[in-house]
Amino acid sequence: MGRRERKKAATHQALADAALRLFLERGYDNVGVREIADAADVSTTTLQKHFPSKESLVFDRDADIEEALIAAVRDRAPGTSVLAALRDHTLARAERGAATDGASEFMTLVRSTPALSEYWRRMWMRHEEALSHTLAAETGTPETDAGCAALAHFALETSALAIRAEDPVRTIEAAFAILEHGWRASPR
Repeated sequence: MGRRERKKAATHQALADAALRLFLERGYDNVGVREIADAADVSTTTLQKHFPSKESLVFDRDADIEEALIAAVRDRAPGTSVLAALRDHTLARAERGAATDGASEFMTLVRSTPALSEYWRRMWMRHEEALSHTLAAETGTPETDAGCAALAHFALETSALAIRAEDPVRTIEAAFAILEHGWRASPR
């Protein structure tokens, strides 16, 4: 990476770090983009070049998400189904997040802020088509296969469901069990 790219990456990270620190200290709705730009010692124009919306300051790893989803399916171990690979990837992300310092405060911020919860959901769902195409390629079905599209949708929607849950891991396990085995209503 050249000097220019390093400086750009450092500015991007400084903005994301300043935003998260201010949001955690004062609440998402109580912080303006000018304050974030000032805290990172850049102009609001520079902030907007790096982040198209206030919500995107919180979720600055969108491209990494799609890459990791595709890799989870494409690079899965021999004999591992695409569904199992997606489940394992989703569980690993949830468990990693729970073990990361500051994750609890971050998740509380996202859960308690409707704009961030909705952005989280939209962020995950942006990868639906790419995941569907990868599932089709890995299973030898046409790119337009409805089953692959449905699986991609429901697997990604699981992340949105898990973020609102008290126990994200249990929620992910339950959702993937339904995807794998179908829903069985308990008798009442």
